[in-house]
Amino acid sequence: MRVIYRLSRCHLSTCFRPLLLPSVCVLFFLLHLYFLHTANLKAGDEAYLTGNDAVPYPTSAFNMISPKLQNYLIGTLSDIRTNSIPQVLMTSYDIQESIKKYNELQIVENQNVFGPLLNDSLVLVIQVHNRIQYLRHLITSLAKAKDIESALLIFSHDYYDAEINELVQTIRFCKFMQIFYPHSIQTHMNEFPGESPGDCPRNINKEQAIANGCTNALHPDLYGHYREAKITQIKHHWWWKANRVFNQLEITRHHTGLVLFLEEDHYVAEDFIHVLGIMEKTARAECPQCSIYSLGAPPKAYKSYEISEEVEQTSHLSNMGMAFNSSVWRKIYNCSKSFCEFDDYNWDFSLQHVLNNCLRRSLESLVLISPRAFHIGECGVHHTSDCTSTKAVSKVEEFLRLASKNFYPKHLTIKKTKKWRPSSIGNGGWGDIRDHELCLNMTIPQR
Repeated sequence: MRVIYRLSRCHLSTCFRPLLLPSVCVLFFLLHLYFLHTANLKAGDEAYLTGNDAVPYPTSAFNMISPKLQNYLIGTLSDIRTNSIPQVLMTSYDIQESIKKYNELQIVENQNVFGPLLNDSLVLVIQVHNRIQYLRHLITSLAKAKDIESALLIFSHDYYDAEINELVQTIRFCKFMQIFYPHSIQTHMNEFPGESPGDCPRNINKEQAIANGCTNALHPDLYGHYREAKITQIKHHWWWKANRVFNQLEITRHHTGLVLFLEEDHYVAEDFIHVLGIMEKTARAECPQCSIYSLGAPPKAYKSYEISEEVEQTSHLSNMGMAFNSSVWRKIYNCSKSFCEFDDYNWDFSLQHVLNNCLRRSLESLVLISPRAFHIGECGVHHTSDCTSTKAVSKVEEFLRLASKNFYPKHLTIKKTKKWRPSSIGNGGWGDIRDHELCLNMTIPQR
């Protein structure tokens, strides 16, 4: 009791002086952490606005998912913290259920602002994996395009990622929707069409594969190699999204206008919609058999726009900014077996095989000599070094700046080339009959 009495009577400065210095230190430390965290968030925001590829988004991954999709994710997510930035942890089952429900809804964003899709409106289908640094640049280039407000963007994903979803959901310049490939490696990590535990290694010979009893031992490709899931997924995804857009989506399955195919690492010029329209008019008037249009060319073809009013008539399919309508698709669709069983992991080579070997009358292409679609991807399935996007984008933007004086041509002149016929032998990677069957099953009508 004496001790308590003495404390109650002691002077404040005397009693708490031993605690003062530690308290100040703790307060200073907490303030330091607060300002450091604030600075990191600010740096992250600036990185997002300027397109810095190295800095992650500063906000919660869950908050970056569209409100409509959040309704399906509540209760299935767990937040973990990495470097003070909340992340989302989802199982493959969670992702499968989410994309299934989202695909069923077929939500078209911004339709109340820009109105319904018209038959002469352009539909852009963009194949997306996980390279958000490139996708940001593509979306930026689309936002600057003339007449983009009349178009519909369809983002087709084979990888579910909250940051990518958030990026897409920021679009305000036109109508858009997202669709999700349901047979991805991400959702089938230990089973076909992902990598199954019993699958044959790529480079094992057939005799050894049979002796080992691995699942696909009897079905190597024409070069003796066995399937790689990350390679086969690209062709599967392209075929699925084409079937989804032309045959299944309510907003597009009766659409008769052009459908333009792009990828996440493409970049477009501001007049690409105008030029595509001129190409279609030119084909109707001068080349009825030309019903596939390509806006792009490889980087080595980046030349002056002085010859921008020329297009090349060719039997060679160019996959860069390729467009066609539903009547062309119906012919391709009727050759599904030819596409799905051709031993080539590339969708464009498989499509070329269809055009040259299945159709009674091969379709021809008009390809811009001066491109309006560009490839900026320095890194991907086949290339893993120099994965920054800034260098390639700077090159394209400088090219477009110098060429802008020749934008919006009023007419195009067709330049005919010699008949071109590719080899009938594919590049392999597509010998597994399970891939053939999955591909063919995607043509079954669904809603």
